[in-house]
Amino acid sequence: MKRLWMAMAATAALVAGCTEKETVDTIDNGEMPVEVVVEVLTPMEVAVNEEIALEAKVTQGDKAVDDATVEFEVWESGLRDEGEMIEGELSADGVYTTDYTFEKEGVYYMYAHTTAGAYHVMPKHEFIVGNPDMSKVLEDDSSSSMDHMKEDENPEEEKSEGHH
Repeated sequence: MKRLWMAMAATAALVAGCTEKETVDTIDNGEMPVEVVVEVLTPMEVAVNEEIALEAKVTQGDKAVDDATVEFEVWESGLRDEGEMIEGELSADGVYTTDYTFEKEGVYYMYAHTTAGAYHVMPKHEFIVGNPDMSKVLEDDSSSSMDHMKEDENPEEEKSEGHH
């Protein structure tokens, strides 16, 4: 009987020891990973020919993420294929930044492509630069980072209207 109690006590100690291990958030262990959040800090309205900071703050839970990769994709409305990718650099706790100058009035968009661990987050941000004539602004219908890279899957659909 004494051996049975000792075996049960040893088993209980072993189980208790195993449950104290730190768990890593993965879908495999049944726990949902904490979401990565990217907040664009750059104002929506900016001046023409004035250097500004494109900024994005990256957090996961209540912690700043200092080991992310952030690339800012900037384009004029309707002209995404002519846009550019600019690498952001860590400038403060979780804040990634790069300097940028908009050289003419218009409506512009930016994706803050952010990779943190296994997550890729890409919030879209709109800029009004100067005082553009909104009747001349091309419509921007890009909804994801890959839209501009796909071949025209429906050749009968006219997508180049307004680009001439």
